[in-house]
Amino acid sequence: MQISAIYRQFLTAVKHSDGLAALGIRLYLAPVLMQAGYNKLSHFSDTAAWFGNPDWGLGLPMPEVMVALAAGSEFFGGILLILGLATRLISIPLMFTMLVAAFAVHWENGWLAIADASSWLANEQVLASADKLAAAKSLLQTHGNYDWLTSSGNFVVLNNGIEFAVTYLLMLFALVIIGGGRYTSVDYLIAKRNQLT
Repeated sequence: MQISAIYRQFLTAVKHSDGLAALGIRLYLAPVLMQAGYNKLSHFSDTAAWFGNPDWGLGLPMPEVMVALAAGSEFFGGILLILGLATRLISIPLMFTMLVAAFAVHWENGWLAIADASSWLANEQVLASADKLAAAKSLLQTHGNYDWLTSSGNFVVLNNGIEFAVTYLLMLFALVIIGGGRYTSVDYLIAKRNQLT
């Protein structure tokens, strides 16, 4: 059997499950975005102060409007992603939110979200975190119940780089291109119904 024939059979086999990829992306992103939006809405005035303050915050213009737009698109956009409703449309403002987050909040910290001094992507800040993490572990081993403290996982240093924001941005870009997914989204059901009428 020729390789091209095997490949055609493979494509036929997966054709009707292509909506699962979009569903997976949507269900991965939705809780992350909804939690971020909920946190901003729950602490609206504090978030607006951080968005607007040029000394210890982001120094963004119209901070209340920016918080409302970011929080609204994240929280309600997450709900739309779960449903697969207006997937392509809601992904656009969410992409913009991720761009602002990457460049206004995370850019100066480099790529890594979690500090890993052994990574080839480690910057000076990440390399310095290894000593800080070792000192923190030593203190906790000496003065705390270290086994209990680490029973849920190891301690890490949050580097807060652009890694997650860029990853989410690319996932949202994929949703703009592929949509909500065949069989798995309200978008698909609406499109199918409109074809029949």
